[in-house]
Amino acid sequence: MKTLALVTSAGSLPIDVDMPLLLKACQTVGLQAQVCDWEDPQVPWHRFDGAVLRSPWNYVEDLPAFLAWCDRVAQRTRLFNPPAVSRWSLDKRYLADLARHGVPVVPTEFLAPDVPEAESRQALQALMDRHPQSGEVVIKPTVGAYSRDVQRFARAAAHLAHRAIVRLQQRGCHVMLQPYLSAIDQDGETNLAFFDGHYSHAIRKSAMLMADGTVHVPTQDLRQARHADAREQAVAAQALQAAARHLQLREPLLYARVDLIRDPQGQPRVLELELCEPSLNLPFSEGSALRFAQAIAHRVGV
Repeated sequence: MKTLALVTSAGSLPIDVDMPLLLKACQTVGLQAQVCDWEDPQVPWHRFDGAVLRSPWNYVEDLPAFLAWCDRVAQRTRLFNPPAVSRWSLDKRYLADLARHGVPVVPTEFLAPDVPEAESRQALQALMDRHPQSGEVVIKPTVGAYSRDVQRFARAAAHLAHRAIVRLQQRGCHVMLQPYLSAIDQDGETNLAFFDGHYSHAIRKSAMLMADGTVHVPTQDLRQARHADAREQAVAAQALQAAARHLQLREPLLYARVDLIRDPQGQPRVLELELCEPSLNLPFSEGSALRFAQAIAHRVGV
C-alpha cells in the first residue's frame, strides 16, 4: 500500500475541517495516510511515497523556515504542491504576474518596505483616484493568512490608511493596496476548488472585513455551498493556466483554490490564488474528499 503524509501543524490541526474527510477518503482509495506536523523533526519523510501540504498554517510566522523545509522534504519524497509553487503563491505579489498574463485580478498596487512615506502617500491617493466608484480602500501585507493585518478604510480616513501602510513597512512587509469592491458585502466571494486541473466544487464565503474595522474569522458558519457559474469557472481556469505557464509546470497542480469577487460591472476577478495549503471546503460538497483522494492516488501511483 502506498503511504502518504498529510502535512499540518500542531496548532492548525484542530481547525482543519478537511482532514477527517480526507483521511477517510484516502483509506477508501487504498492510500495509507498519516497526519504529520511539518515542525516535527522525528518524521521520516523519506519513507512516504508522497506528502501533501494541507494545514501548515503557522508558516506565516517564519516563511523562510517553511520554504526551506519544503525544499528539504521535496528531496526526500514527492511534495504536493512543489516548493516552487509555494514560494510563488505565498506572496500575493503573484497577482501582478497573473495580471501580466491577462488574468482579471482585483486592481492592486504594491509598495516595498523601503518606499518613502511621501511616495506611499502618493500611491494611495493615485489608487483612489483611479477607482472613484470605490468608497473604501484595503491595505494588507503581501504575506499573510486569515486576514491578519488586513484593514479596510473609508476615503475620508485616508490618513489612517497611510499610517497602516507605514506600520507594515516598518515591520519589513511588502504592502498591497486595493479598492474595496463592495459587491462582496452582498454576494460574498466565490471559492472554487480544483483537483488535478479539474473543477470540483465551490462555496460562498461571507465578507471578512467589516466597515467598523473588525475582521471576521472565516469560520464554517460564514460559508455555504455555491454553484460557480460558467464565467467564474472560466476565470478560475484562466488563472490556473497562467500560473502553470508562469511556473513552467509540466503537469496540472494537484490541488488549488481560486477566490473570486465581482467588480462594479459584475465581472469576476481573482482576489487570491491558494496553491500551497488552502482550506478546500470539503464538508460542503459531497464526494469532494473522494475526488481529491483519487487525484492524490493517481499521482503517487496507486
